[in-house]
Amino acid sequence: MADLDMKVFIGMSRVMKAITRETDKLFNAYDLTRGQFAVLEVLYHKGAMPIGRAADRILTTSGNIPVIIRNLEKRGLLTKSQDQYDKRKWNLVLTDEGRKLIAVVYPQNEEIIKRHMTMFSTDEQRMMVKCFKRIGGKN
Repeated sequence: MADLDMKVFIGMSRVMKAITRETDKLFNAYDLTRGQFAVLEVLYHKGAMPIGRAADRILTTSGNIPVIIRNLEKRGLLTKSQDQYDKRKWNLVLTDEGRKLIAVVYPQNEEIIKRHMTMFSTDEQRMMVKCFKRIGGKN
């Protein structure tokens, strides 16, 4: 059984590596890092939010979130403003430039992922979601 465990893990890793390799090329073409893309994407889909919530929502490590935010600010892709009710919080908001950029990059990223997932049937994909939720502790 351990051999099957390793085959599943290696298979998942190879699929993720293939997708990551291709999406990283996309991000590089737009002078974005994976973390920068993640912050822009969460703001694009969920709207303005405090830095802490954005850090919790992104699918990358949040340890370098201050650097990511500072670099996105320098490029004029987002702004940071102090929360009017809680002065300890800072809110992130996409600028028009940030919104335009993510509106171009996000669909391309989604297409890359979808292209790789077409090798699996809808039933297989549903089963994977169910299994991955169990692995992640979210039944």
